[in-house]
Amino acid sequence: MLITIIVALIALLVGLAGGFFIARWYMKKYFQDNPPINADMMKQMMAQMGQKPSQKKLNQMMSMMKQQNKK
Repeated sequence: MLITIIVALIALLVGLAGGFFIARWYMKKYFQDNPPINADMMKQMMAQMGQKPSQKKLNQMMSMMKQQNKK
């Protein structure tokens, strides 16, 4: 009986730790593949700040954000 409880607790702890690290890995991968800010959002933010965004400037900003995410 005591061995069953110990094995169950160890299995629970291993499952929790494994689930945490798998979820963390999945979320990191998801945000790298799908960044929370896209070009349309960036264009809207620049327009709100009073800048008229050109396509070249948007591309530069997006590439800078992708480079920062890789680090």
